[in-house]
Amino acid sequence: MEQFFIKLSIMLVPALMAITCHEVSHGYIADKFGDNTARYLGRLTLNPLKHLDIVGTLLIFVVGIGWAKPVPVNFGNLRHPKRDMIWVAAAGPITNFCLATVSALAMRALIAGTQGAPEGSMLAAFADPVTLMLAFSVYINLLLGVFNLIPVPPLDGGRVAVGLLPYGPSMALARVEPFGMIIIVALVFFTNAFSYIIAPALNFGVHLLAGPYANLVFGVTKLMMKG
Repeated sequence: MEQFFIKLSIMLVPALMAITCHEVSHGYIADKFGDNTARYLGRLTLNPLKHLDIVGTLLIFVVGIGWAKPVPVNFGNLRHPKRDMIWVAAAGPITNFCLATVSALAMRALIAGTQGAPEGSMLAAFADPVTLMLAFSVYINLLLGVFNLIPVPPLDGGRVAVGLLPYGPSMALARVEPFGMIIIVALVFFTNAFSYIIAPALNFGVHLLAGPYANLVFGVTKLMMKG
């Protein structure tokens, strides 16, 4: 039980921040492009309770992939629906990649600034858990960003593709959306999509951002995901 609470304390804030900022960014960009649905429903808030999906949040802690309640967007209210849809959808992954970058920079700065701190000191007691949280934040934000770029609606990558493709292929891909989550679950859990697509992108991103501390990011994440 103690191990569970240690894991929860390290994973909770980065995971909540990642999924909350992801969803708010969709609503914020939609609001700027003419659709105030999210604002009207009170979803333009960083209060994570407004965005949590219980099952999706639990899965983040169990298997590392999850979801929040989608921020409602009425694409018909956008000033240029097909074009603006691209930016609304892309806002989520872009936000996650920005959070991963900020977390990596903060982690590297904290490690550099606290090297040599005596074990058990006040400084170490503060720096060690925060470093672990930042390391997990790098991973979870990269994972959410990469995962959501899979070009199958209703994921963000699918909606970006719908906005970019010519009318015929765009409409054909849009019709996949009612079955999209079934396709995504099948791809992730019953094929090698994670090993051959998502994992290499994650590996590249972690090494790019964390540099010499990439093993720390992977190590913390592996430890957190262990049963």
